Amino acid sequence: MKFVLHILAVTILVFTQSAFGDKLDVEYYAVTGDMQLPFSEAVRVGHTLYLSGQLGFDHTTSKLVEGGIADETRQTMENIKATLEKHGSSLAEVVKCTVFLADINEWAAMNEVYMTYFPTNPPARSALGGGGLALGARTEIECMATVQ
Repeated sequence: MKFVLHILAVTILVFTQSAFGDKLDVEYYAVTGDMQLPFSEAVRVGHTLYLSGQLGFDHTTSKLVEGGIADETRQTMENIKATLEKHGSSLAEVVKCTVFLADINEWAAMNEVYMTYFPTNPPARSALGGGGLALGARTEIECMATVQ
């Protein structure tokens, strides 16, 4: 399922480029740090910023945060917030998120934390359970946002 969503995101990028021709610039923002990863941290197409999925990874310890789904969700959202701000956007500009859960039974606990980051005008969202996430994470969240 995750593969299908990534294909959909690439299709949207390709369609956006072909629909607007040369009018839109595409900028690829590499993942920062020592890790060599096969994806961009974010891609900007015109006034849209596409973020790669974020985990509850604590960059100071180089590990997933401990404490379960609520703490991982909080760290994930903080990572999203920092990435958005780094590339000229904000949580207020998020228009769509996709939430991946290692266990769909943790949806309510994840949602309780997630809602605090979008108190008004929440973005469109999809959520699904999977058979496992990178690094043994409980959740991964990817977002699309506007940017000037």
